[in-house]
Amino acid sequence: MRKNSTKLLRGLILASIYMTGVIGIVASGGGGSGSGGGDTDWVPGLFLPAGTFWARCANPRSGINPFTNQPFSDIQGAIVDENNFLRSYSNDTYLWYNEITDRDPSLYGNPLGYFDLLKTTALTSSGQPKDRFHFTIPSDEWFQLSQSGVVAGYGATFVRLSSDPPREFVVAYTEPNSPATDPLVNLARGARILSVDGVDIDDTTQVGIDTIYDGLFPEAAGETHDFEVLDLGAPLGRMVTITSANISLSPVQNVTVLPTLSGPVGYLLFNDHIATAEQALIDAVNQLNAGPGINDLVVDLRYNGGGFLYIASEFAYMIAGAAQTSGQPFETLQFNDKHPSTNPVTGQPLVPTPFYSTDSGLPPAPLPTLNLTRVFVLTGPGTCSASESIMNSLRGVNVDVIQIGSTTCGKPYGFYPTDNCGTTYFTIQFRGVNAMNFGDYTDGYSPDNTVSDPGELLPGCSVADDFTAPLGDPSEGRLAAALNFRETSGICPAPSGRPTVGALKTKKDLSTVDGVVIKNPWLTNRIVQ
Repeated sequence: MRKNSTKLLRGLILASIYMTGVIGIVASGGGGSGSGGGDTDWVPGLFLPAGTFWARCANPRSGINPFTNQPFSDIQGAIVDENNFLRSYSNDTYLWYNEITDRDPSLYGNPLGYFDLLKTTALTSSGQPKDRFHFTIPSDEWFQLSQSGVVAGYGATFVRLSSDPPREFVVAYTEPNSPATDPLVNLARGARILSVDGVDIDDTTQVGIDTIYDGLFPEAAGETHDFEVLDLGAPLGRMVTITSANISLSPVQNVTVLPTLSGPVGYLLFNDHIATAEQALIDAVNQLNAGPGINDLVVDLRYNGGGFLYIASEFAYMIAGAAQTSGQPFETLQFNDKHPSTNPVTGQPLVPTPFYSTDSGLPPAPLPTLNLTRVFVLTGPGTCSASESIMNSLRGVNVDVIQIGSTTCGKPYGFYPTDNCGTTYFTIQFRGVNAMNFGDYTDGYSPDNTVSDPGELLPGCSVADDFTAPLGDPSEGRLAAALNFRETSGICPAPSGRPTVGALKTKKDLSTVDGVVIKNPWLTNRIVQ
């Protein structure tokens, strides 16, 4: 359930989730956190509570925990204690705990390496790893990422079309009033990066590769880098110098009403499920409702990797309205079979996430609605997590979801970020299912004419990302296909979405290539409250 808190606190919800994860572990530990190293003798199949080993660190931290303003709880321990914590925690909360091979924690000298082994090795039906979302972040970096919707960068989101030579990094979209849109820089969708700080984009030396990535993805504001860029349609590249800044993301852009022969169609680009998206989506729906209203809606989620689940719930309600969602769950979290009715991290009873019909203000205000029975969704491989929840939840209440684009990432899962000894661990702990108890889209959602390796099929058209036109332009490939689909009762162009890895490495026609959108981890996950 949503907490009765201010919008500011809702924007900082990651912090409370982080601490809830820690508190839940300690509460379930039983063994407390006194001195000593705990029981480190490995008995296969026998697991002490995770709290027995929590905060027993080979290198205890000193100072103040920025989330609690209290001293860190770390005490002197050993690597085997850190490994034992990960072993017990995974056995208790990992969604597929019974698919982990139990290994002696005393044989591993690096907790990160040990954690990498604490996951299933099973594959999906398409041959992908079932768990391809297992990762870690240094806790100090996670603290910084999770406290704000402001990120250091240029205000340009890049798509990586190929990481191997010939490398291709292309501008996907930009943030308004950012260094990328400064008149002296003027980066726009489709611009290709040719060199970074004098290093050719195809340089294969480690020094060169480091220079390229350091320039493309600055770690802090105030970094200045030189780029050679080739603008869309330009015969030659040009040099620009860009200084990174703290960028306030604009999660909703290009809200417009498009006239068609069969009536007005709404369009909006929705890039991130962050706290500021709430008011932006409300404003967008009010704008679309103004005037004669719209007959259909196209939601562009091709670069939306996820974020706060409550934002997804609110937006799904605004699309469908009260009549279709009343009394229905937006999404229900399912943990492993050890925890059928209680959240193992928070200790709270499991209750479905509803379709939220009010905003998060105090007092909460009713959300506007479009009351649509179908929605067109533009997707790509970067459409993930909370974005897929919108699609899945609307299908759960019989809203027709028409998918135009490429197969989504396939992430019906989520986790509670959990710190121990300076590392924040992300292990899959739950999956989300809709009102029809469906959540099995581990290979993603695919338009039903997808040629190779389709996921869960939806009505729609397989259409590659089109970097030759601005987002929201009716001539842009995916939007054009959506408009044509509705005008022709379901006719699609030849399928072109998501080519093979080999094609990505050699393709030169940017109108037929999908790629990887590179974003911070907190913008590509399902975050619950």
